[in-house]
Amino acid sequence: MTETAPFIRPEVAAFLTAFNARPRPPMNDEGIRMMRQIPPELMAQMMQEIELPLGPLAIDRALVIPGPGGDLPARLFDARAEREPSPVVLFFHGGGFVTGSVATHASLAAEIARALDLPVVSVEYRLAPEHKWPAAPDDAEAAARWIAANGAVLGREVDGLVLSGDSAGGTLALVTGLALRDRPAACPARLLLAIYPMADASRHYPSQQQFADGYGLSSPDMAYYTSAYAPDPHSPRHSALVADLTGLPPVVVATASLDPLRDGGRALVGALAQAGVPVAFHEARGSIHGYATYRRGIPSAGADLAAVLGLARTMLEPGAAG
Repeated sequence: MTETAPFIRPEVAAFLTAFNARPRPPMNDEGIRMMRQIPPELMAQMMQEIELPLGPLAIDRALVIPGPGGDLPARLFDARAEREPSPVVLFFHGGGFVTGSVATHASLAAEIARALDLPVVSVEYRLAPEHKWPAAPDDAEAAARWIAANGAVLGREVDGLVLSGDSAGGTLALVTGLALRDRPAACPARLLLAIYPMADASRHYPSQQQFADGYGLSSPDMAYYTSAYAPDPHSPRHSALVADLTGLPPVVVATASLDPLRDGGRALVGALAQAGVPVAFHEARGSIHGYATYRRGIPSAGADLAAVLGLARTMLEPGAAG
């Protein structure tokens, strides 16, 4: 039987044609050393070819959070200059635990702040290969605990946390949620928002082979990310799906139908439901990994992101997860 080709949106196909035609150095240690020399602000400008502008905000302010390996730069985004007590969103950027920054993902963090009408603190965490696992989850957990206890530094009264991120950052949101479930912070986690996370590295899923090459997140790049970060694939501090998931706060999981990580995300949704955790799920049909930061290059990605954040708003409403 001939396998049916997966549905791909025409604009996604055009985006991938341009992406795959562009020369790109191989992802390796030398390439990362060269990338580290590029100022984050310049990297953010390069993102503007495929991502939307930052957009209006009342507050856009740099912060410093103490971390286990040194200070963690962070950035506060808020659409309101002042607000009543509320949850604060922690955002962890994607990039395979190797690339990405607060600057490259500023537009996404700002959109989350506006859509959820909540302050967002986007956190830098230590990256591989210079800092291998578990440096990133250590930093993410430390940042969450600090934000929970230090609302005065933000000029906000914090009554809960929303742990969020895309790709590698979505993985960090999940594992940080597990850590705070087991040892609570100064205020509770209200929601986990994982946008196309790596949910399970402990086993192989069909989507990893089906979308290994030509769909934006290539198998050679994924192999490099894994070797550079060097995680334990069977640890719940990397593969959330191997953990006991009971007792987590509500979770929103977003996937893309053409993503190598798709099947792990789908499996996570099922496992959360089996564990009795309130869960909402959105899959961007015909789209690819990374779509939330490709909203200029793939205009329909804006509607997917709006749908995901709409689910998050609903799950945050009082009684929604009851």
